[in-house]
Amino acid sequence: MAATPLKWGILGTTFIADVMATAIQNSPQSYLHAVAGRDPQRARAFQAKYPGAKLHADMDALLADAAVDVVYIALPNHVHHDWCVRAAAAGKHILCEKSLSIDMPKTQEILTAVEVGTGFFAEGLMYLAHPFTARLVELLQDGRLGTLKSIQAHYAADIWQMVNPAGRGAIYNLGCYPVSLVQLVVQTMLGADAFQARRSWGSGNISAHDGNISEALLGLRFDAGVLASVHTAETHGMGWGFSVTGTLGTLQCISNPWLPTADANTLLWTPFNGVPERISVQADGDAFDYQVRMVERQIRAHARVAQRPSPRPQDSREIMELLTGWEAHARASNGAAKNIA
Repeated sequence: MAATPLKWGILGTTFIADVMATAIQNSPQSYLHAVAGRDPQRARAFQAKYPGAKLHADMDALLADAAVDVVYIALPNHVHHDWCVRAAAAGKHILCEKSLSIDMPKTQEILTAVEVGTGFFAEGLMYLAHPFTARLVELLQDGRLGTLKSIQAHYAADIWQMVNPAGRGAIYNLGCYPVSLVQLVVQTMLGADAFQARRSWGSGNISAHDGNISEALLGLRFDAGVLASVHTAETHGMGWGFSVTGTLGTLQCISNPWLPTADANTLLWTPFNGVPERISVQADGDAFDYQVRMVERQIRAHARVAQRPSPRPQDSREIMELLTGWEAHARASNGAAKNIA
């Protein structure tokens, strides 16, 4: 007997809410039950695209809707804490868009609320649920790289005109993607606690447009001398890059690791002594489709948190600790590298 589809409610009417609404509709195990937003006119326009969904007069009314199983919080990240706390108090399962927040006090509010609550919770780093990421983890584990030596990551996009100034800039809008993938690599190859055993330094540029960090560079040194560099910018691009180097060779993402699709997902393995190998990863959906399936799977299993590679609450906390430290010291330096150990 087929399981009853999960009923989703979406808070927010952003571009990413539209993308997730499509992914929810793509799954036979889910359907979009209700929507609500902060702006009634925008909420009505959003709901008109999905006429099967109920339009609630306000977001509290959606949380009070007993038919809603899962709440997807697609609001700007500076208000995530408020609505995660309310959704958890309402007994809902929660998928919260990245970045989890903009500071550690708000992050802790979220994590405390969802720990006390009764539902499933995950941060929406959607790419981590895709088979491309799973294949990357397999390659990190199969011994071909030898001993981990370094990681290089870069993600940039020309999005400064459309970002919310309260979101605090490129580090939270884009930098969360490479930081979260560096975390996954370090955990996979060095151990579960290795991401916290680090020294760090950073630098950045402040935008005259909104006073936020528009471009930033982060350097990391983990135990055993493993080095990593992360660059992000919201003033130019689209551009990405991600590679992992060990004592035996380099594994490089040829396609965008943070926007994997149903096809054209490619890695390049280049051994130092051997023939390069292109590795293709096929799928039957994009990252958002697989994120919906991940949530469905965990809720059906009565799980409270995701399984790796998707982020668990402790992973989200570690990511936010690094992002907030990176922002603080990039802002303080504004062009001069400074230790943030």
